[in-house]
Amino acid sequence: MEYLEFELPIKELEEQLEKCQVIGEESDVDVTETCKQIEKKLLATKKEIYKNLTPWQRVQMSRHPNRPYTLDYIKALCGDSFLELHGDRNVKDDKAMIGGLGKIGDQSFMIVGQQKGYNTKTRQYRNFGMANPEGYRKALRLMKSAEKFGIPVITLIDTPGAYPGLEAEERGQGEAIARNILEMTRLKVPIITVIIGEGASGGALGIGVGDRVLMLENTWYSVISPESCSSILWRSWEYKEQAADALKLTAKDMKRLKLVDEIIKEPLGGAHNDREKTYLAVRDTILKTHDELKNLSPKDLVSNRMEKYLEMGVFKG
Repeated sequence: MEYLEFELPIKELEEQLEKCQVIGEESDVDVTETCKQIEKKLLATKKEIYKNLTPWQRVQMSRHPNRPYTLDYIKALCGDSFLELHGDRNVKDDKAMIGGLGKIGDQSFMIVGQQKGYNTKTRQYRNFGMANPEGYRKALRLMKSAEKFGIPVITLIDTPGAYPGLEAEERGQGEAIARNILEMTRLKVPIITVIIGEGASGGALGIGVGDRVLMLENTWYSVISPESCSSILWRSWEYKEQAADALKLTAKDMKRLKLVDEIIKEPLGGAHNDREKTYLAVRDTILKTHDELKNLSPKDLVSNRMEKYLEMGVFKG
């Protein structure tokens, strides 16, 4: 188990509890009461730490190496029913963008999302979850196929941004993202977007236009990462915590500003602390949201979606 800096008091208590249990197993000393006291203190410490997380700490939680990624959610939600589809029919298959057909319960969905790696080798293979233009074109191809057959779309967002390399720009990164945004606004099937980790910049927006945008509790959504914002404004990464606070990028901020529709609560300690509970919460929210959208006509879906995004950023004095 890996711990973030602000989780070190939890680590110390868990190590104490483990030692206490070992002493009880290896000797005749009754440590039951001591273990109970440590467990009680551990629970109180967890509640205190996680209820007072700063925006920067939530950014750290969203990047936790043990946090579930897109393929983890797909496997948990769809089981063996998921059929991955590959390629953009133009350049190649982008490994940072996953897409395919899967069933959640009795309902078929086209699922598209960014995938990060678990270790150095798979991170390089997945390009750290940063898609190239062909990734966004693959996503659009799959969404248009879903529209053709009347299949609702789920997008899972978890990216530090679209890939900023020279070759990506040469192949039209900006145009690919802009095209996706345009086409998603007028897609004639329900689109449910779930932010499961990092939601950074146009890389997230390229698959982020949904009828309903759901956000897990310890995720973030912003035009720029705190580090990049800090480097632009202060010429240094040292002010990333102030930048995270100023950007208003947490789920609560997004909900208050009406940029997302619902926050999915995570287990105490984050999604990685109880994966099964997280998967269940995401599954239930997706199915509930689909029930709200499934009876709308294509015309109403598109009209409501356009209205939703046109109202963003409008303030009445």
